[in-house]
Amino acid sequence: MKTEDRANEYLPLRDVVFNTLRENILTGEMKPGERLMEIHLANRLGVSRTPIREAIRMLELEGLVTMVPRKGAEVAQISEKGLRDVLEVRQALDALAMELACERITEEEVRELRKACDAFIRMTRTQDAVRIAQADVELHDIIVRASGNDRLVQMVGNLSQQMYRYRLEYIKDVSQHGRLIEEHEEIYRCVRDRDREAGAKAIRMHIYNQEQSILTRLQEKKRQIR
Repeated sequence: MKTEDRANEYLPLRDVVFNTLRENILTGEMKPGERLMEIHLANRLGVSRTPIREAIRMLELEGLVTMVPRKGAEVAQISEKGLRDVLEVRQALDALAMELACERITEEEVRELRKACDAFIRMTRTQDAVRIAQADVELHDIIVRASGNDRLVQMVGNLSQQMYRYRLEYIKDVSQHGRLIEEHEEIYRCVRDRDREAGAKAIRMHIYNQEQSILTRLQEKKRQIR
């Protein structure tokens, strides 16, 4: 399906191209370091080079694309600095969301969280990283929404897009799935029991473990390149 076919009459073509390329980068279909050739992308998406060029500028502003002298645009690398910056903020926001959710979550939302934990377990059996990552996002989103703080929901939503590539990198490591399930269960128990202190501690550790695992993978890749 060409990009024009996916656009609606209210959405500028550059935004459709931007959303398409952004999704490809976030899901790993377009790899870090991959060059963004305007002619190739225009042919692939069935558009002119103008919306491609505009979309690349927008992606650069989001930090998903970098401009390399004499080479042009390429998908931004997943860096240790970028990882730490994103997860430091996410850790603080998720801990706050957890504390608020423990106070404000409804019984219906507790049941939704239980279902989300079970859905995540089922997804790990598929070995499909994208589906597993989506199940993980949905689980965390329930907690953030249960905080009842619209501004917090907005801030986490904006950060989630930047975090998605890191989350996907983590989930690709099948050896981590068992620990992820255990951590989700601990988070669920804290919310169910409305234990603010234990909940905040559990979710901080959850994100810290994610950071350490991804850092290890990045360092291993560096050694392989050398």
